[in-house]
Amino acid sequence: MLKQRFVLDTTALTDLQTREVMGYASLSEGMKAILDLIADARLNFGISCYVPYPSVYKEIHEFASRNNCDKEVIAKIDTWLVKKSPDRYRVDVTAQIFHEYVAYMRERINRGMGVAEDAIWEAATECLLIESPQKKEKECREEIEREVIGGIIGKFRNKYRAALRYGILDSAPDIDVLILAKELDAAVIASDYGIEKWAEQLGVRFVPANTFPMMIKEYLRHLPKKDKESEPVIGNKRKKSPSEEIEFI
Repeated sequence: MLKQRFVLDTTALTDLQTREVMGYASLSEGMKAILDLIADARLNFGISCYVPYPSVYKEIHEFASRNNCDKEVIAKIDTWLVKKSPDRYRVDVTAQIFHEYVAYMRERINRGMGVAEDAIWEAATECLLIESPQKKEKECREEIEREVIGGIIGKFRNKYRAALRYGILDSAPDIDVLILAKELDAAVIASDYGIEKWAEQLGVRFVPANTFPMMIKEYLRHLPKKDKESEPVIGNKRKKSPSEEIEFI
């Protein structure tokens, strides 16, 4: 069987929808369950799961720490995820890809500015329509800020994120995930439309984060029957016989 390789984005371990599908309420339980599946896949099939180092590795560690994940989760991250720095100087990406990306980013920035302009005009119009001559200027300004500006700013932020950030590569870790996957001829695991879109552009395989655990379970379900019956089990892990060799790639 051809050994599979995967490169994980942070969202491969932290995606809320994935936890809900698997039936786990807390982030710590969800991460632990996914990492256990990765361990089983590594021991049984030699499947390797990589994370770009230090960008994504550091991001996952910080995310786990901020959300009070226990030390066991950190240990599993360090044990079962292969840390590798992407070779940014040797991986070839065609100039056309960057040309398209620059054009795409410019379009998104222009759309973001359009949303900002609409919000400014709406705020200005609402302010002009307020008639309160009996109030002092300071009181009037506070009322405008409380009743008009606050809501408009909230709507502006949501629209700005949707217009500018959805579907784009907006961080160095995102780019590292794609470069490393291209370098290793691996599939990307993520819950990020920007990574999915540019994985397609780069000819990199993409697996949604919420389907990755089920895919690993399907692999494990088809273990040869003799392996399941004859080999001892420690915890939920199959003990490797001395003759078996684990390839750490």
